[in-house]
Amino acid sequence: MQSENRLFEDFVKVMNGAAGTLAGMTREAQAAMQERFREWIGGLDLVKRDEFEAVKAMAVAAREENEALRARIEALEAKPAKAPRGKGAPGAAA
Repeated sequence: MQSENRLFEDFVKVMNGAAGTLAGMTREAQAAMQERFREWIGGLDLVKRDEFEAVKAMAVAAREENEALRARIEALEAKPAKAPRGKGAPGAAA
């Protein structure tokens, strides 16, 4: 009975060692994949969030200014044009 218990203890030790080794390999593989992913992302020409938000705010401001200028042009075009005064103009003294 003692030898069976000893065999079982040895088997448990081997399995614990294998589990620890597997956990270590998993951590190493995960760290390596994260590093490769960072390198791959770093090589891409991506825009940072704050830069995107700044350009977005500039676009909104430009759009608002464009709408204000359009309204101003429409208001100016709606005014009746004054007839030029001078020679040949109707109502001008000859």
